[in-house]
Amino acid sequence: MPEMLKEILKNLVSKPATVNYPFVKPEPLPATRGALSWDMDRCDQCQDCERVCPSMAIKVLPEEKRVEYQPFKCLFCFLCIDNCMQQAISNSTTLTAPGYEKRVEVFEIKKQ
Repeated sequence: MPEMLKEILKNLVSKPATVNYPFVKPEPLPATRGALSWDMDRCDQCQDCERVCPSMAIKVLPEEKRVEYQPFKCLFCFLCIDNCMQQAISNSTTLTAPGYEKRVEVFEIKKQ
């Protein structure tokens, strides 16, 4: 019983272990798997990312020089990042907010 009382007193005077979430946003951990993005200047439209994607969330259209990415289908396994020879795909630690509508993100080569 005295051990438990000691722990209770320690918890009463120490700061909380959690953050006050909607008001204070926690810092993402370094290994957070966040949103994917394509650097279209580096992408050579080889379709390796499309071939290795287990959920078929990536569609490469080489004729139109664009990549269509469906975040709702993505498993965030990062096989696409690991297999991209040009290192054109990157992730961020930014988490996407929950959504109610499925969307398709389109990455295109900028026309000059």
